[in-house]
Amino acid sequence: MSEIIAVDITIPSQTKYLSLIGRIGENLAHTAIPFLGDRDELAFHLNLVLTEAATNAICHGNREDPDKQLRVVISISEERLFLQVFDQGKGFDLYKLAGSVAKETDEEGRGVQLICRLMDAVDYRKSPDGYVLEMVKNLQ
Repeated sequence: MSEIIAVDITIPSQTKYLSLIGRIGENLAHTAIPFLGDRDELAFHLNLVLTEAATNAICHGNREDPDKQLRVVISISEERLFLQVFDQGKGFDLYKLAGSVAKETDEEGRGVQLICRLMDAVDYRKSPDGYVLEMVKNLQ
């Protein structure tokens, strides 16, 4: 996979940075991603999944501890977009949340389900300093 661009950003674990993370994905969709489809839709989806993933990492993974950090890595090739959101938490069961049927009033798992619907592949695994949510969007 020949990389076209890579973005690596680390921020304090604070919700005030959520719009920054979402807008990075949105701006990349409009400027740097080799995509023949609807760029506005892709931008909206990237903003949404990055904001949801970062919210979960900050609120549930890092427990809103401002001394912990959130790291987002975005890699773009001609074929796919690869997103990683790292937290310093204790992890969760991605497959349980992704497969659960959330009630309209139930907040638990809805963000994860949304991410799984909008991305082509999603995985969650242990990383050296915590956990990482990995998301792939095929561009062709």
